[in-house]
Amino acid sequence: MKLFRIAANPSILHLVASKGITVAQGSELKLDEQSLITSQLIKKHAPAVDVADAAVVREKTAQLALTLDLARQGFEAGEPAATIVDRLAGRLHELRNQVNAAVWQQLIPLAQEHPVSAFLKQDPFTRWSFDKPRGYSGDASLLDIYYKHPSADEIVASSTELGREIYAYTSEAASSAAGRERRDILARTVDATAERVENAEVLAIACGHLREAELSRALAGKKLKRWVGLDQDPISVGIVNRDLAGTAVEAVDGSVKGILRRAYNLGTFDLVYASGLYDYLPRAVGIRLMQRAMEFVKPGGEFLFANFSDEITTDGYMETFMDWPLILRSADDMWDIINGSVDKNTVEAEVFYGTNRNIVYGVVRKHAE
Repeated sequence: MKLFRIAANPSILHLVASKGITVAQGSELKLDEQSLITSQLIKKHAPAVDVADAAVVREKTAQLALTLDLARQGFEAGEPAATIVDRLAGRLHELRNQVNAAVWQQLIPLAQEHPVSAFLKQDPFTRWSFDKPRGYSGDASLLDIYYKHPSADEIVASSTELGREIYAYTSEAASSAAGRERRDILARTVDATAERVENAEVLAIACGHLREAELSRALAGKKLKRWVGLDQDPISVGIVNRDLAGTAVEAVDGSVKGILRRAYNLGTFDLVYASGLYDYLPRAVGIRLMQRAMEFVKPGGEFLFANFSDEITTDGYMETFMDWPLILRSADDMWDIINGSVDKNTVEAEVFYGTNRNIVYGVVRKHAE
């Protein structure tokens, strides 16, 4: 399949260069259309199963317009930002659940073009997601913003007062809290692996900035033999190798398509995980990826994957004003991927939710030989 190429944003390349991050000259971000991480790619590959009824579109357009006008009026009247955005997000969630996918796709651009977006984009979280300086949705810098990582302090501080007020809400929304908990769960899982296995080896697929490594006691205590981070974004690879130089961590270039093609000779690992990737993978690709990922898992090792759940209530806001589409899954959906990927006689598996049920996790453990 032809590579979908997005040249790295020049301002981002300048920023990383100024911070001593090495990115190969002429590097490009290569979206291989297996990782559907832009709204355009997701729409391109989405199955056309729904029809947008014209009467429903008219009715819901009017409903959306009223909702957006009320939010704009709230900002203009100086209402508390948290109250406005909470109410708006709730109504967008309800509207999304009232219509089929075809109708919803027609409503998204109407929301994005509404004047209220000028208020909402003052939030650094919302603005970064919509503008996509790295070229795709859910990039590692966006995660740093809702992690409240020090590397994002400048981005937040440079926002308007209203933007910081909105950020105080969006960064504490249940979905953001779940994302921070996911980072903690990953670090704990790595540490548990190091307790279970001497000189443990770990592989992170689509590693981003690998912020969980900063929380890992096993890494700090030099209990890992190696921790390999694989990512298609050369900037993320450069940041990981800069920030974690001298540790057991090494980041390398790699994509979903490369894994599916068995293009990487990485060896085997006691723990393999994909923490944010499945949010963008259609079922068939998710199954194929798990099958390949399990080839990296040693006997007695495990594969962990995570997905934003279909219980989140910020989905309407994320898909409109943040232009951040996700493939949401239930526990049954996670089991469906597991059951379609592995021989039940050779593994043990479990599925569980995070604390607020905004993220769902699947774990597949190979039987020891």
